[in-house]
Amino acid sequence: MAITATCCARELEPLVSSDSRRSVAITALGEHCRPAGAESTSCAADVHFSAARLEQVFARCFAKRWCTVLEGGASEPYYLPASGQGEMHRLLYRSDYFASALHEAAHWCIAGDSRRQLADFGYWYAPDGRSPQQQAAFEAVEAKPQALEWFFSRACGYLFRISVDNLGASGEYDTEPFRQRVLAQAHAWQQVGLPQRAELFFNALAREFGTGLEAGELALDQAELTA
Repeated sequence: MAITATCCARELEPLVSSDSRRSVAITALGEHCRPAGAESTSCAADVHFSAARLEQVFARCFAKRWCTVLEGGASEPYYLPASGQGEMHRLLYRSDYFASALHEAAHWCIAGDSRRQLADFGYWYAPDGRSPQQQAAFEAVEAKPQALEWFFSRACGYLFRISVDNLGASGEYDTEPFRQRVLAQAHAWQQVGLPQRAELFFNALAREFGTGLEAGELALDQAELTA
């Protein structure tokens, strides 16, 4: 099947399974606008970490072959498959938030072909205040996208903040198991390599933001996984 800039119903790649479910509260504590290892700066002033740059990088990587664009300005993140021949798939992230754009890109990069034909990848989102069982299910599917978001953040030189996305939980909540799961997934990808589209995006981000990093050579440790 020929792949063109205007037709992208399917792509010629093996089906990559995806367990991911997006987090729509990625900015619940506010967008963090500072590079890794630096003091906080104003979001308005920090044009270096502009989500528009991420949109441009994403388009260069995926608009032609995969007919998918990354778009900001949404009240909540959402994935909209193309509704007709010649239209683009749209990956929407919240407002102009840099972290939200990275997170949604991570979901898309590990979503398999079948998932990418479904609105919001076919997942149903349980809102804040989940039961322990619901929270466990949420964390089981969020480890992969958050681990990948961590890679993307590092490629940009941007501070990654892990999210359990359950501010309504009663009492103290132990985030340690989820941190361990995200860390284990990140280390596993360093051993076997990132998924195809994720690797493409990571390398493009490293070039765009001038970090020159390579995914397999990153020093990833749990101390960096701050909430």
